[in-house]
Amino acid sequence: MHTETFKVAGMTCNGCTSKVAHALNAIKGVHDVVVSLSNGEVAIRYDEHVTAIDKLKSAVKGVGYDVDITNVAQKPQSKQGCCG
Repeated sequence: MHTETFKVAGMTCNGCTSKVAHALNAIKGVHDVVVSLSNGEVAIRYDEHVTAIDKLKSAVKGVGYDVDITNVAQKPQSKQGCCG
């Protein structure tokens, strides 16, 4: 198992965190997802032999959010999330 944490830009409410968590949990090989709205982060525990970080990143982007897998400071929010 591998755990990856990265920044997610654009989340503005619990509905946003639910969308991100649901998208990631739907990926085969993902075992645990913890989304923090206050930190703008998601931590994912997954089997690196079944899925890859690029697939995780694509899932988050697919539901409308930007991701930063380099763990550098969060980018300015360029989207309004699911509420705006």
